Amino acid sequence: MERKKQSDFLNDIKLLIKFNVLAANVLPVITGFVLAIYITNARFYNYWFLFILALIGSTFVMAGALIINNWFDADIDSKMERTKKRPTVTGHFTDKQVLTLGIGTTALGFILLLAVNLETTLYAFIGWFTYVVLYTMWSKRKYTLNTIIGSISGAVTPLIGWAVVDSAVHPVPLTIFLLLFIWQIPHTFAIAIKRSEEYRAAGVPMLPVVYGFEMTKRQMLVYVTCLLPLPFLIAQLGVLFIVIAAILNVSWIILALAGFWMKDVRKWAQWNFLYSVNYLMIIFMLLILVTLF
Repeated sequence: MERKKQSDFLNDIKLLIKFNVLAANVLPVITGFVLAIYITNARFYNYWFLFILALIGSTFVMAGALIINNWFDADIDSKMERTKKRPTVTGHFTDKQVLTLGIGTTALGFILLLAVNLETTLYAFIGWFTYVVLYTMWSKRKYTLNTIIGSISGAVTPLIGWAVVDSAVHPVPLTIFLLLFIWQIPHTFAIAIKRSEEYRAAGVPMLPVVYGFEMTKRQMLVYVTCLLPLPFLIAQLGVLFIVIAAILNVSWIILALAGFWMKDVRKWAQWNFLYSVNYLMIIFMLLILVTLF
C-alpha cells in the first residue's frame, strides 16, 4: 500500500511538472552550452560548475512555469481527456499547494541562475514570463496567436545554455532559437488538429478550432518551409549537419504537402506530430555530435 502511495505521488508530480515537456526543454539548454564551448574554444573545466547551476536553475524555472500553468488551467484541463488525470483536476493537490509549489520552484530556479550570470537569468525570465503571463494567463483563452506567443518560451532554452560561456548574441544560438521557435508552431498545430474536439469543448481558440483544418494545413506548410534555410545560416557546424538537416526539412515539407490530399486529417496530423518529435531529437543530438569531430 505504501509503495502504491509513493508511486501515485510521483506520478502526480510528473503530471504537475509535465515531465515530458520539461525533459524536452532541458536538452536545448545542454546543447547551447556544448556548442558555446565548441565555437568559442572555451575550456569545459572552467565552466562545469556554472553549467550545473544553470541546468538545475533553468529546470526549476521551467518546472515552476509548468506548475503555475497547471494551477491556472485546472478548469480547462477538467474538460480535456488528455489532462483529466492531472492532480489539479483530481484534487490530489489543492490549488494553494500547487500555486505555492510553482512560485517556490520558480524562485529557487532564479536564485540559482543569478549565481551564474544576469544573461542566463534574463533569458530564463523571458521564457517564464512569456509562458506564464503572455501565454497561459492572457492569450491562450482569447487568440489563435497563443501558439506563436507560447513558442517564444520554448525557444529561449539554448540561449540559457550558451550564455553560461559567452553572450548569446551570436549567429549560432540565435539560429537555434529561430529553429525551435518555428518548429513549435507546426508541432503544436498537429496536436491541435488531433485534439480539436477537446479544445473546442474546453473553449480554447486553437487555429483548427477557429479557422478549420485547411487553414491550419496551409499555415503548417508555411512554417515547415521556413525551417529550410536555417541550417545554412550555421554552416560553420559542418557539411554533415547541413546535409542531414536539409534532408529532414525537405522530408517534412513533403509530409506537410501530403495533408492536402490525405482524407484522414487526424491520421496525417499524428504523422506530423511523430515526425516533429523525432525531427527535434535528431537535430539536437546532431548538434551535440558535430562538436565531437
